[in-house]
Amino acid sequence: MKKRIFLSLFAFASFCTANAQSYLGYTPDNYAGVQSVLYNPASIADSRFKADINLFSMSSSVGNDMYGVNFFDAFKSGYDFDLEAKKNFSNANNAVFNSDIMGPSFMFNIAPKHTLAIYTRARAFVNVVDINGQVINDITKENSSTFPTATLGSPNAVGNSWGELGLSYAAVLFQRGEHFLKGGITAKYLQGVANYHFQGNNVSVKYDDFGNPLLDTYTTTGSAIYGSSQDFATNSDIEIDSKSRGFGVDLGLVYEWRPEYTADRADINDLKEVNKYKLRFGVSVTDLGHMKYDKGVRNSYNLAGSFTHDDFEGYDNFDDFMKNEFTPIPINGAVRSNLPTAIHADVDWNIHRKFYLNANADFGLVSKTKLNQNTIANRVSLTPRFESKWFSFYVPISYMDYSEQTQVGVGLRTGVFFIGSSSIVSNAISKSSRAADIHLGMKIPIYQKKAEDKDQDGDGILDKDDDCPTVAGPLENRGCPWGDRDNDGILDKDDKCPDVAGPAANNGCPWEDKDNDGVLDKDDKCPTVAGPKENAGCPWPDTDGDGVLDKDDKCPKVKGTLANNGCPEVTTEVIKRLNDFSKSILFDSSKATIRPESNDKLEGIVKVMDEYNNAKFKLEGHTDSTGNVAKNLQLSKDRAAAVKDYLISKGISADRLSSEGYGITKPIASNKTVEGRAQNRRVEIILVK
Repeated sequence: MKKRIFLSLFAFASFCTANAQSYLGYTPDNYAGVQSVLYNPASIADSRFKADINLFSMSSSVGNDMYGVNFFDAFKSGYDFDLEAKKNFSNANNAVFNSDIMGPSFMFNIAPKHTLAIYTRARAFVNVVDINGQVINDITKENSSTFPTATLGSPNAVGNSWGELGLSYAAVLFQRGEHFLKGGITAKYLQGVANYHFQGNNVSVKYDDFGNPLLDTYTTTGSAIYGSSQDFATNSDIEIDSKSRGFGVDLGLVYEWRPEYTADRADINDLKEVNKYKLRFGVSVTDLGHMKYDKGVRNSYNLAGSFTHDDFEGYDNFDDFMKNEFTPIPINGAVRSNLPTAIHADVDWNIHRKFYLNANADFGLVSKTKLNQNTIANRVSLTPRFESKWFSFYVPISYMDYSEQTQVGVGLRTGVFFIGSSSIVSNAISKSSRAADIHLGMKIPIYQKKAEDKDQDGDGILDKDDDCPTVAGPLENRGCPWGDRDNDGILDKDDKCPDVAGPAANNGCPWEDKDNDGVLDKDDKCPTVAGPKENAGCPWPDTDGDGVLDKDDKCPKVKGTLANNGCPEVTTEVIKRLNDFSKSILFDSSKATIRPESNDKLEGIVKVMDEYNNAKFKLEGHTDSTGNVAKNLQLSKDRAAAVKDYLISKGISADRLSSEGYGITKPIASNKTVEGRAQNRRVEIILVK
């Protein structure tokens, strides 16, 4: 019955889920050749091939988040899908189908660091998202009596097939020591083949089975947009229209860390036949672009209505059914289908010799609910592999959206043939597989030849790259020894002034004397201001600004006079102040003991002497004529010494002070009066010049 055919096809679409990456597990191989350009266009630069010719290859995959089956039992006769499949229904089950066929294609090097690839490719995608899985299960049962009203939800479905003609260019962008970067771009012409798209809004279906096709009734509600690449209601044959075309772009970068690059292995980056990296990081964005169907049609439909089972059986195709059972309202504008844009990232680790471990992630960059938009299922994978020129073996382990299962596969490459699956191992042991895939191909590889290891001078640089093939020299100087043009003992590579002799301490340049003061800049603490050698090339300062340079100024922080070596001069007025204090100093009678009430006078003397810290003073003791002359002489000496000791105790330097006593010999007043004798008993302060 046509009903069963239609519903079975719809159920099959719900069973299919695309892998995020074609040729999973194979493309990271350094010998994947032209197939690797589909994942990252930068990968073909600095490859192990002179050329790689693809005769035929394909990658296809199925999976789902709704039904799980014993994959191998499903192919046996008598398998009952409804009864034996494990079901995982939700209000938003998802589905998508992907098939990728690569036709005659080839890549080749156009220069040592530049590579081109040209490929042909046919692709098909089907996405069904956010559909009620329980409804799909119920409407496909053979013996349902009365089907209740079922909410289908707001499903979004798109099927798109197209052909690609791609031109890829990749080049080495940066190469320095152990760091290596390459980039690539693919421009592709897109030829649209066929397109269907359907977007529902709150769709529900009620099926009443009365046992009579004339009475069995479908009742529907909701709305939908339905379109296609051509009007299949008038012509059910697919017609490829040359005007249904578009353009796309892929972009990629690959960085390689090559720690084996050393002075002894300077040639490693130039060896084309070997893998040089320890770690490889790749990132790419694929399928930027869209195609436009010149004869595309798109209508909106109000799905409120009903029709009998007999009516439904009378239609040859879904387009006739939609147009005749519901009123189409044309939506103007071109039918445009965007490519399934995605970002890919991978890390490849060379564990040891020919053993590698690859980790990659693929993520869709477009909304899966957008009208007429294909998208990939997000996926992460880990793939250990053994890799050599003529043989590779790999075991991809992956986890993908929708299927929600870890998948394990296996694959191999034998030079001219490769085959693999990212799910075959898990499918062999699981009773509820939700995914299956396979990739295979035939090709003609033309590998790089092993470089001739000719190195006459034994400096580790092959003669083809050595500018001095018979004289050993470092890689940095292209195999030639470094020279010393100015014969200063410093090689030109390290000599900042290779044509003028200079010391090693100044990187081979002569020392300068910018301020022309006779002190070389290396010894000159003030290289831009002239100054004497005695002051390390700096001009002498005058800190106190008194016109006497600090080097000659005995009081560099206090203004003074030139005559007094930069120190303030002790004037007559200053001496008078000192003596006003000193003459008022009182002693115990006939003793050299200073009485406490004299302390203020003594502190005044200390303060003045501190102001003139470069001056020297003499303390002279005197007495009146009363008493024994000899005792008076000694008393005057003792009293002058007592004042001196006091001043020293207050911080006045001892070498600035001296004392002497003169007894009764130098009176300044008459000893015949009390007042005169009081004046004669004194200590005088004299400036020592």
